[in-house]
Amino acid sequence: MATGAGQTGGNAEERDWEEGGDDILKTVGRQIKLWRERAGLTQAELGARIGYSEEQVSSVERGRRSPKPEFLDAADEALGAGGMLATFKVDVERARYPKGVRDLTRLEAESVAVNAYGTHNIPGLLQTQEYTEALYRMRRPLLDDETIERYVAARMARLEIFKRWPAPILSFVLEEVTLTRPLGGRIVLRGQLQRLLELGALRNVEIQVMPTSLEDHAGMGGEITLLEPKHGPTVGHVAVQSYVRLISDRNEIRTLQARYGIIRAQALTPRESLAHIEKVLGET
Repeated sequence: MATGAGQTGGNAEERDWEEGGDDILKTVGRQIKLWRERAGLTQAELGARIGYSEEQVSSVERGRRSPKPEFLDAADEALGAGGMLATFKVDVERARYPKGVRDLTRLEAESVAVNAYGTHNIPGLLQTQEYTEALYRMRRPLLDDETIERYVAARMARLEIFKRWPAPILSFVLEEVTLTRPLGGRIVLRGQLQRLLELGALRNVEIQVMPTSLEDHAGMGGEITLLEPKHGPTVGHVAVQSYVRLISDRNEIRTLQARYGIIRAQALTPRESLAHIEKVLGET
């Protein structure tokens, strides 16, 4: 059966931030408050010492705002916490990511192979920071700047997969139209195309382009991601609108694997694809 992990809908983005992350932020906030009161400082006084407003300190202490690493370092020094507050930086950084992304990042970190087919835009693992930010800025309803920053940071953190060793095998198929769709503007698109060429040159990465002119297309069902953990069965990840679903049912996985195999066969070869991307870059 399909797992429930990461399956959301409706006001999914709000709930996604809340699951797990809130508890960490509230714990950190309580610790900052304890150290501040021990030092005999008000929120305004602490804020003045570390370069933040009273309202910002208050929001952090209540667990409503995620403190940046600079905030924790400054507060640690100002309150004489001896590293007790600064050590929360890793936990807070993870808490900044929505639960669905934390689940996906964990699966990617455990995988020896990732296969992804994207439809409307360049797949997440291949995106530049500017391209990712542009995607979140065009969301409807609109997202506030802090939420956009957190989503972008979460996606960029997933790119650690390209630095792993032994290197996982990464396969991507993207629609030809995504190479010319100027999301974020021409400059952003050019940077994104250059990034594709850089990643496509890596020995463990294969990028393929699905031609728009094809009369037969096995990917009409939407995007697919298949993750193969080193220890454990393959897991599927599908997303549409605000709904995200992790799939573990063996029959469904076999269907997705077969479908992805056909998609790869219909697409241009990796060599042909990089040549095409280079051509599009020259024309952009």
